[in-house]
Amino acid sequence: MSFDLVAQQPKLLYLLQGVTAFAAVVSLIVLALHRGPVRRKAAALLLLAPALLLLTVGLLLPALRTVVLSFTDSGGQAWAGLDNYVWMCTDPRALVALRNTLAWVVLVPLLATAVGLVHAAAVVRSRCRAFALALVLLPMAMSFVGAGVVWKFVFAYRPAQAAQIGLLNRLVVAFGGEPRQWLVDSPWNVLFLVMVMVWTQAGFAAVLLTGAIRAVPRELTEAARLDGASPRQIFRRITIPSIRPTLLVVVLAQVAGTFKAFDIVKTMTGGQFDTGVLAHEMYDQAFRYGETGRGAALAVLLFVLVTPCVALQGRARRRAA
Repeated sequence: MSFDLVAQQPKLLYLLQGVTAFAAVVSLIVLALHRGPVRRKAAALLLLAPALLLLTVGLLLPALRTVVLSFTDSGGQAWAGLDNYVWMCTDPRALVALRNTLAWVVLVPLLATAVGLVHAAAVVRSRCRAFALALVLLPMAMSFVGAGVVWKFVFAYRPAQAAQIGLLNRLVVAFGGEPRQWLVDSPWNVLFLVMVMVWTQAGFAAVLLTGAIRAVPRELTEAARLDGASPRQIFRRITIPSIRPTLLVVVLAQVAGTFKAFDIVKTMTGGQFDTGVLAHEMYDQAFRYGETGRGAALAVLLFVLVTPCVALQGRARRRAA
């Protein structure tokens, strides 16, 4: 233990020096703003300077470094040109990860939003609305790793002659069926992993959409009811168009989050049995196999795919507000 503390002392010293320097910079900025007259734009720039510095050091520079690494070999030293991007578009394992990521991006936002919308429509006028929303929101309080562990036990498999510990196989055996290795059979195992992600994200959609439905003017629904519209017609012709901006925000948020799916795949299958996704493949290539260039290329691809979704989400959120 004492040896570990001695070995860590230089790192702790550098960290302490960095924190002290950052605190000194912030103090000087506050003192400058307090002592002399400063224009509003200059004051805003001074106040933003520490945050911009941290973003540059912690985000911008590593991103540029990753782009450079994506054009290098496995050691990150020799120039490899577009070899890593060619590998990404031709390697069977990388193509499986691309295919699975596309399936996740299509299925998770649609299913999570649909489940959240149905739940929101069912409980929006209910007296126990808060309790019902709390129930569907509970999975969000659990980490993706925790959710993966829970559902891995649900899908657990034992040979037919052994006692089943997985809930799903116990139900199958109870009804006279044979236990199955749910997380091994492709492509169904991808759908089971998607279901876990939907289970964790449906509560987010339900809460936002409940608020949006409650904000729909009562005058519109009452007028449609007086005109003889059925509840289904009111929901389809009035409620859905009224909450469309919120629906778009929810879907785009789910898309951006799904691109970065990693924990559930890592916990439940480890990317085996054709269940890998881009984020997991990036981790494996960079840290497990030592292919730094390939991992960086996958990271660049993820950045390119996520950035438009984040930009559209910000625009949709401003419109919804």
